[in-house]
Amino acid sequence: MSIKIGIINVSDRASKGIYEDIPGKAIESTLNEYLTSKWEKVYRVIPDEQAQIEETMREMADEKGCCLIITSGGTGPAKRDVTPEATENVCNKMMPGFGELMRQVSLQYVPTAILSRQTAGIRNNTLIINLPGKPKAIRQCLDAVFPAVPYCIDLLEGPYLVCNEDIIKPFRPKSS
Repeated sequence: MSIKIGIINVSDRASKGIYEDIPGKAIESTLNEYLTSKWEKVYRVIPDEQAQIEETMREMADEKGCCLIITSGGTGPAKRDVTPEATENVCNKMMPGFGELMRQVSLQYVPTAILSRQTAGIRNNTLIINLPGKPKAIRQCLDAVFPAVPYCIDLLEGPYLVCNEDIIKPFRPKSS
């Protein structure tokens, strides 16, 4: 089974080429460190437009067959920050523990982490995780939640993700 992972950088400025797509590259680099499984990226840089975010998530999950979609950006309180709303609209189940843990970890570094609305949810067999847009925060959040990601994907009957345990230790119950 081919392992496909979607990466979406939600940014008006990056989508127009005004800013370099540093967050998306940070996610890809982190996944390359974490995973020893061979994986294929499905990659998009799109503006903060809810309908387009939803459409991109649906395409990656339903048509491209991504087992995991990781977004960066659009999780703050600004009017154009709509990534969590898009995620809620496309998911069958929300996974609030991801956002709770990411905020808890981020609060150790910046008091404004309480303003972040990162979340996660499941669309059929795809786990979708919303990260903040700052590369340093991306790594901090992924380091916190990724140990649970491979087992979540197992439970969704997705591909078996093998990790470099010197970098990140996935947790799978002994019975799995």
